[in-house]
Amino acid sequence: MRRAAAARAAGARTAPTRRTAPTGRTAPVRRTALGLLAAALLAGCGTGTPGAAPEASATPATTAPSGGTAAPDPSRSPAGRTPEGTLLVADFGADTVTFVDPGPDGSGRGGAPIASVKAGTAPYGLVVGEDGRAWVATAEGVAVVDTRQRTRLALIPYATESGPVTTGEYRGGGMGIAMAPDGGHVYVGVNVPGRDGAVEVIDTATREVTGTARVGMRPFDVDVSPDGREVYATDHDSFDVTAVDADTLATRRMEVAPYGTEGGLGSWLKPHYAVVRPSDGALLLPFEGERLAVLDPRTGRVAIERMTANTHQHGAALTSDGTLLVVGTGPIGPDDEDPSLTVRAPDGTERIVPLDGPHEDVAVSKDGRTAYVTGGFTRDGHWNGITVVDLDDEKSEPVRLAAGNRPLGISVL
Repeated sequence: MRRAAAARAAGARTAPTRRTAPTGRTAPVRRTALGLLAAALLAGCGTGTPGAAPEASATPATTAPSGGTAAPDPSRSPAGRTPEGTLLVADFGADTVTFVDPGPDGSGRGGAPIASVKAGTAPYGLVVGEDGRAWVATAEGVAVVDTRQRTRLALIPYATESGPVTTGEYRGGGMGIAMAPDGGHVYVGVNVPGRDGAVEVIDTATREVTGTARVGMRPFDVDVSPDGREVYATDHDSFDVTAVDADTLATRRMEVAPYGTEGGLGSWLKPHYAVVRPSDGALLLPFEGERLAVLDPRTGRVAIERMTANTHQHGAALTSDGTLLVVGTGPIGPDDEDPSLTVRAPDGTERIVPLDGPHEDVAVSKDGRTAYVTGGFTRDGHWNGITVVDLDDEKSEPVRLAAGNRPLGISVL
């Protein structure tokens, strides 16, 4: 399927730009979910596990990277504030966020989970502000977590109606999440199963939803322009990116489909995660370890650059020197390669680091020398840990580190 589509979509393409009127800051988007039948038809990245998890207080994880789960070790948990460099992961399988000691020099060796805190049902993405507060997109609302004291401060319900609170890959509720450069607002993509989604705007001072904008289907990822003027939702099931004006909430939909849109909801060849290149504001969206879609949000034009990992790809991150990191989740077809981390230099040269088992998202240490890749994965086959990759030493072997329960989103504190 991929090869046939690729032959029809070779080279650069111009994406049509569609404008829609702003929804306003006080009129929330309301949509009715189509239920489990429609969710089961959204064959973008496999199937999830239905069923909501019960409420719990600060809870330890219960499994280990080899198959079971490593519980946080209370003796390792710092008595005071959480140390800088600690990892925070969203436990999609346990309704918590877990704090992870990455070991000496962040190497992963000797590291372990140190504490878990209740967030909300099926947490997905997270973002951490300079004040130490984490904003976590869950199925039922955005959790606000004080990462220094390791406690939940609030759970902000969504203004968008996304159906029953459930778990699993196709659950409704928050997915991608990002913060404005000045820290004044958080933007969360809300999935409405079977319908267009929304980006909701949260005032970080009042912890209230102050506006919504209609975006495409299943907003996997959310990013913000370097100047804070636009917010970008990567709309997985509608093959596009929605640009949202941060002031007016007016929207523009830009198709990003380097393989075409054949197959619709049943296609694997959709956008997943994006990063914004600071130098020019372009969005970089990896596809299948074969193509990097470079979207100019000012014109809607998409240029295609070659990639070499040849595997289904999800999470992405940029280092301070412009190196692009892309998570290869593993094969979706007989010709695909195994899971990997692509390390792509600004000049386009790539190093492919093999990974053991499926992975989902990636974060970078503050010094840019280490990558942390979560093993949670939105599809089946996840594992409960993080792979630590030394970006400086090409001969070093990746280190597997126990971390939470089906960890997806990740941040370095």
